[in-house]
Amino acid sequence: MDAARRPPDNCPMGARVVLVIVILLSATAAQAAAPCGGADLGTVTLMAVRDARTLALADGRELRLAALEIAPDGEAALRNLTGRPLALKAAAEAQDRYGRIVAFATAADTTGSVQETLLAAGQARVSARVGNKACAAALLTIEAKARAARSGLWADPNFAPLRADDTTRFRAERGQFVVVEGKVVSVRDSGAVTYVNFGRRFTRDLSLIILRRLRADFTAAGLEPKDMQGRRVRVRGVLEQRRGPVIEVAAPEQIEVIE
Repeated sequence: MDAARRPPDNCPMGARVVLVIVILLSATAAQAAAPCGGADLGTVTLMAVRDARTLALADGRELRLAALEIAPDGEAALRNLTGRPLALKAAAEAQDRYGRIVAFATAADTTGSVQETLLAAGQARVSARVGNKACAAALLTIEAKARAARSGLWADPNFAPLRADDTTRFRAERGQFVVVEGKVVSVRDSGAVTYVNFGRRFTRDLSLIILRRLRADFTAAGLEPKDMQGRRVRVRGVLEQRRGPVIEVAAPEQIEVIE
């Protein structure tokens, strides 16, 4: 405990115990209220928005907001942050392959993060990789409320989750980040891969791919692939075309069991 928060030496024992408990509970509450972000990375100033994924900082670096997929229409909301200080907290991924910082950001004089603000306004979706179960749950809850209220881009039918049987849209969305909902028809193991299938024709119907070496992560998260059969799920990730349409699932938070 640091000196600023240590009970004074002349404090009676009973009061000292109560004070310590209050301090610990306050720290725990603060951590629970902000489950996203690790170590403090300092404060930066946003100079320009290059695109929906790239923010130019005053110190010459570039920032990508962690845990989000921001639609091009979301750039306007980001431009409101230009010139403002942003307090950064570390994400699970320190940098992306383009050398951009990946972090959670909070603008000066605000309590919620930029990520939370964009999700609540319906200007972004939670990405496939968040890196923290508690953080993913918190962000998905905010996204779900915005989706239910049809806030922002959720009012656009093209932004809403795709149906798992909408094979026509799959062709148009190939190579893009998507959110898909549907009922799992079957779950099959083949070699080093588990296939979670939304139909019986793999050349036409959507399948999720889970590598066997990652299965333990799903089991530990209470998301055993075999148990998804017959359940309705929501999945997010990049839609690829291999022998048929597939989404490779590398983290449990990419899948939500709806019913």
